[in-house]
Amino acid sequence: AELNRIISHMYWLSIYGIFLGHSTMFMWPMGDRELFIDLAESIGGTRVTFSFFVPGGVRNDLPSGFKENALKTFAYFEKRIKEYEKIYFNNPLVLKRTQGVGVLKSADAISLGVTGPNLRASGIASDTRKDEPYSMYDTIDFELPVYKEGDSYSRAWVRLRELSESMNIIRQALDKMPSGPVKHPLRGQIKGKVGEAFVRTEAARGTMFYNIISDGGKYPYRVKISVPSFRNLIAMRFLLIGHRLADMP
Repeated sequence: AELNRIISHMYWLSIYGIFLGHSTMFMWPMGDRELFIDLAESIGGTRVTFSFFVPGGVRNDLPSGFKENALKTFAYFEKRIKEYEKIYFNNPLVLKRTQGVGVLKSADAISLGVTGPNLRASGIASDTRKDEPYSMYDTIDFELPVYKEGDSYSRAWVRLRELSESMNIIRQALDKMPSGPVKHPLRGQIKGKVGEAFVRTEAARGTMFYNIISDGGKYPYRVKISVPSFRNLIAMRFLLIGHRLADMP
């Protein structure tokens, strides 16, 4: 899950860079992103889009040497983050284009239901991993990057800092991970119990909602998924007022 968060944030930073005309900040994150895609591929067998989580656990155990490869990648990338700050986040042209641009106030972010890094960039320390811990997140020590300005610059900083926090989470998870089976054996056809289930998790772009209704059959009676991008896009009309067309990205 944290590898996915890193891969998503790196893609976001690359697109953010090219929108501002900073081609280096497109090429660097895209190139470094490949290292994390390689790590994820070594676990899930495919690149970017996986079917790794299954009923009862995960499909397979970590491959031999994964921890060593991950730590080596993290050591390299932590140096790269400092380079990102130098060439991009402290770049006077980037500062002029992003600071005070697209401000989303805390009250508006809450009333609109904005979620994830965009919410935290508006000063709200909310994250499903902290608010309603699932999996093993309640055993992991990590911080939530929060900025009060609510502008385009803050939304970028939240994601940059979350890259470091995700690597921190993975390090702890690797140290805590016990040996043994990775999923419960499930025999026969899986059927849901009669009833309704509502679950949310913290995806890379924010809170992901799943609502499932079962009538006891092998297929759900109804499934409703609410993705974070849908929640975030409704804030666009609040962000564009008073800005130039070139600031839309």
